[in-house]
Amino acid sequence: MKIMSVLTLKNVTYKYEGARKTVLKSVDAEFKAGKVYTIVGKSGAGKSTLLSLIAGLGVSSSGEILYNGTDLKRIDRDDYRAKSIGVVFQSFNLLINATAIENIILSLNISGSREKDKKAYAYALLEKVGIDRETAERKILKLSGGEQQRVGIARALSHDPDIVIADEPTGNLDRDTAAEVLKILTSLAHEDGKCVIIVTHSRNVTTVADEILGINDYLQLFRLRRFAFRICPGQMSGSVVVDCTQSAINS
Repeated sequence: MKIMSVLTLKNVTYKYEGARKTVLKSVDAEFKAGKVYTIVGKSGAGKSTLLSLIAGLGVSSSGEILYNGTDLKRIDRDDYRAKSIGVVFQSFNLLINATAIENIILSLNISGSREKDKKAYAYALLEKVGIDRETAERKILKLSGGEQQRVGIARALSHDPDIVIADEPTGNLDRDTAAEVLKILTSLAHEDGKCVIIVTHSRNVTTVADEILGINDYLQLFRLRRFAFRICPGQMSGSVVVDCTQSAINS
């Protein structure tokens, strides 16, 4: 049985309004349900810009981004963000003076959730990502970084999106906690059938991917072999950049 693409990029190019510099050029890609994708590339290569376009926060200068076959330019992108896509941030982006459970309930209210018992549903979401009821009642300021990221994932799932995108989700976490977060994200794809897209600089994160994509020096997206990385000179061991001249193959 052929798995249909939930998200398709066709010849997507992007440049900032009024600027000459192109940020992304002629990007083509397909993202399918039930798979984990990682996107790697040098700092400033356009990875976060690509996620922003996928999330409907911006509009491509040319080309199409299709969600279930419909161009994002032709739909209500606010509604798309509220119902069809969930975002996980490196810096968590939670309301720090609210409790974990309050953060989830607020997200449910914003998305227009029709859940009759939002609090029970929020507890269930938090439990799914490893947050028990006692921890759920604590304010975000009282939680560890790993716990905050788990809450961030639960919030991204609150409206049951088809797509989950994560921008450096393990960037502020230690190795063991990062591994736990990656396990959750992987299960969302392989067990729950969601399309999970992760931007990362970490070689360790790419090990969970079903497909690894890189942005090369020509601002184009390419599919990479698993060995197609080199350590970034002068950076921490484990950081990666794309060796565009030797390892990229057209997707």
